[in-house]
Amino acid sequence: MHELAVCQALMRQVQQIAEEKRARRVLSVTLAIGPLSGVEAELLKQAYPVATAGTLAEASRLEIEAAPVTVRCSECNETTPASPNNLICGACGGWRTVLQSGDELLLVSLELET
Repeated sequence: MHELAVCQALMRQVQQIAEEKRARRVLSVTLAIGPLSGVEAELLKQAYPVATAGTLAEASRLEIEAAPVTVRCSECNETTPASPNNLICGACGGWRTVLQSGDELLLVSLELET
């Protein structure tokens, strides 16, 4: 399960931040996941309790926000929303676009108990 490895890497980062802040425990973790990230949010939620076991984040909440897909057009230079399977410029309809967001997996915030 790819998402378990992603969760374990996330927990290393969360644990490090929590220790730096001298937190007693992590109450919640908020992530932003783009639809082109290659990470399935539901599988990540299932892997989360396993990855947090024995860490400061054990029994914490995992909150997931959907990151939007946006593209920048090489023809008109506009940045517009797009769908994951249709990366066409929303302003001019051009197909020469560069993905600006939608492929990320970001740690947005942590709620810590100090």
